[in-house]
Parts: sequence; C-alpha cells; structure tokens
Amino acid sequence: MSPTEATAFAFLADYGLARRIESADTAVAVESAEIHARIDPASGAVAERLAGGVAVFVGVSSPLTQALGVGMEGPVRSQDLDALEHFFASRGATVHIELCPLADPSVLRELAQRNYRLVDFSNMMVRKIRVVEMAVPPGSNISVQFSGPEDSDVWARTVAMGFGEHEVQTAENLEVLRNIVARPATKCVIAWVDGRPAGGGALSIHDGVAAVYGASTVPAFRRLGVQSAVIRALMNHAVESECDLAYTLTRPGSVSQRNLERQGFRVAYTRSTLLQDSPGAAGRI
Repeated sequence: MSPTEATAFAFLADYGLARRIESADTAVAVESAEIHARIDPASGAVAERLAGGVAVFVGVSSPLTQALGVGMEGPVRSQDLDALEHFFASRGATVHIELCPLADPSVLRELAQRNYRLVDFSNMMVRKIRVVEMAVPPGSNISVQFSGPEDSDVWARTVAMGFGEHEVQTAENLEVLRNIVARPATKCVIAWVDGRPAGGGALSIHDGVAAVYGASTVPAFRRLGVQSAVIRALMNHAVESECDLAYTLTRPGSVSQRNLERQGFRVAYTRSTLLQDSPGAAGRI
C-alpha cells in the first residue's frame, strides 16, 4: 500500500471532523464575499453569521450565494431560519442551503415545516496529508506553476473550460473565478502541456485545513494526468503550510471523484442542496 493509500482511511467521519471541514468552508465563503465587496462595492456582496453557519450573498444568480454550515454549532430555532430566509429574500435571492448530514437534527425538523426541496447532492472528499509528493514524473510534458494576479484571466478561462459546461463560462462566473486569484489565503496553479494551458486548481488554507476547489482539466488534455498533477502540487503546498487535512467537493460518481480517490481522498459525507420554492417565514422579520 502506497503512502497515499495508507493515509486515505486514517480519519473517522464524525461530528468533530465535519465541524472542522464546514468551519473551513464557511471561512472560504466569507473571504469570497469580502473580496467581491472590495473589488465591486456596488455588488452588495456580504456574509453574515446565521443559524450556526454563514449566509453569503455575492449576487442574485451567483453560485457563491448560499448558506453553509447551518446547524453545525448546535440546535437551530425557528427564528434562526427566519433570519436566514430574510437575509436572502431581502436581496431578491433564492434561499440555497448546502446542508451537512451531521448538522444538528433540529435543522431538518425546522426545514420540514417550510417550502424547501432537495435538488442535488455533493460528496465531501477528505484526505489526511503528511508527505510531499512528486507533482509530475520525470520527463513528463506536463508542468505546473503557481499563478499570480497577472494570470487571473488565463487561470479563470482554463478552469472554466475544464468544467466544460456553457453556464460555467458566463461573464459573471468568469469574474468569480478571476476573483479567486485575489484571495489572500488562496494559491492557484495552472498546468501546462507542451506550453498550452491544460488545467488548473486552487487551494485556500484555514486553521490547518486545505480547501481544494476549481480543479479541472480542459477536455483536449484529459487522460494525460493533468488533474493529478494539479492536485499533487496543491497538496505539496498544503504540507509546506503545515496543513494536516484537505477536502474538496465533487458530484457523486463523477470522473473527478474517481481521480481524487486515486490521490487518496475518500468520501467523508454527502451534502444535500436545498432550495426554497417560495418565501416561507422571510416576511416575518
């Protein structure tokens, strides 16, 4: 068994682990809102601690407008969800909750009385990290470089092309990706194949936890080891930054999940994506 495989199972997916991961994820979300507010004050970007988690608004149609970590600090009351719903409704946004299955059971009881529907799942992939690994094998035509603000456009377009979906490549989402490079706690990398941008990814560090996101490969360069090279480069930076844990999110059963499992990540738990069909208690504040 390789060092990567040996460390893959060295964690227990309990409340303590989930709280640590969700705390890091909310920190990434808060940082995103702060960066957007600084770059574009007119956007109204803001994050607010609510219902044991954080509510983030970066724009009505932004993928970053959501609630994270709800119920991770104990019981959630009806008035807590009232405040959460008001946060989004007062800004004209749909209530979007990314719910951890280890959240306090009171969250489900409260949501059951409101107009929410389950629309998606995402797997929280976790890995313990201890050693520096070789990012690319000797003689490979893949090279991986860290990106700075001057590379924000090529990084954003490369990552967007890697996701391959037309909606990901909208002007608004490209701007979201460009702003990632501006985050103080974030490192971005671009993978090149024979001098052409082939993939990329990003990593944010919060309290010893490395959040990996945006890892994707341009379709023309898939099956060459690009994503693996990106992940290894990010993991090496995490080790050098004294992180002991890394996490990322994937769609269940996706190619990305399979690639991450090869890099030692394992499913810790599955998040549920909940949307409110129509305003429930939002008008009561």
